[in-house]
Amino acid sequence: MDYVHLGRTGTSVSRIVLGTMNFGDRTSEEDAFAIMDRALELGVNFFDTANGYGGAGGRGTTEEIIGRWFAARPGVRDDIVLATKVHSPMVDPTPDGDVVNARGASAWQVRREAIGSLRRLQTDRIDLYQFHHIDRHISWPELWQAMEVLVARGEVVYTGSSNFAAWNIAQANEIAKHRNFLGLVSEQSLYNLVQRSIELEVIPAAQNYGLGILPWSPLAGGLLSGGSSDANARSATARVASQREERVDQLAAYERFARERGWAPSALGLAWLLHQPGVTGPIIGPRTVEQLESAVSALDIRLSDDDLTALDELFPGPGGQAPEAYAW
Repeated sequence: MDYVHLGRTGTSVSRIVLGTMNFGDRTSEEDAFAIMDRALELGVNFFDTANGYGGAGGRGTTEEIIGRWFAARPGVRDDIVLATKVHSPMVDPTPDGDVVNARGASAWQVRREAIGSLRRLQTDRIDLYQFHHIDRHISWPELWQAMEVLVARGEVVYTGSSNFAAWNIAQANEIAKHRNFLGLVSEQSLYNLVQRSIELEVIPAAQNYGLGILPWSPLAGGLLSGGSSDANARSATARVASQREERVDQLAAYERFARERGWAPSALGLAWLLHQPGVTGPIIGPRTVEQLESAVSALDIRLSDDDLTALDELFPGPGGQAPEAYAW
């Protein structure tokens, strides 16, 4: 396993991040335990979840599964850099809409949801507490006050963001600096060969402020996986099938490129991200131990300049960062 500092922090994390969104939904608790056991054996020490994950099992189920895994394996918790998120509602909406104060990042909501996550995860701290989305109705002084209290209590170590625009990152960290607070150290964004928009502004902003980029959906919802016979996979949907049909020639060329070099298409998609500036590690979401092991094999792929150029030609990016990408 390869390790890198999480953004500008001194904490080392694995370059493969174990995403757990399938746990309790498409992956049983027994299989989730096996995946986490094997991840630890492979050196994966960075686990990512969210308060609202659980799918068919119900909101919070994923955190509960991780908590039971910790409880069944005394001493393991200190080997894991544990990340979770706040913003999603934890109760179903009423016919009139969301329950009052059910979603968002007010100080009241952040404190309540932190208590809930700590209880479900059966832990005394959250190593990386992330705003799952920008909350445009809450001021940064209120957001940072809430996080400062959690950090002072020892219940949160670092803070991060997810799905933020570049200006959100800049605003957040400029205000944090004036409060003598560390601010955001990571940003989770949609990033893969198919969707490269964050190269325009988010990646430059993250690099400037010392945030590690954690790409989610690194295989574009399964488009870059080379196809799957797993009927329970997220890629086995009509939407993904339609997208594959729209890109049939492009994906065929991509899969041929990978196999000519002896690589699995899914591993190549992850390897490409590992070669991109500012990327800490892609967040993978394995349903099985075999999928986890395949993902980790991406660390063995070394892409040459010619390989990277060929992939750019297959999946053109926005042309670099803004404004050069479109202004001249």
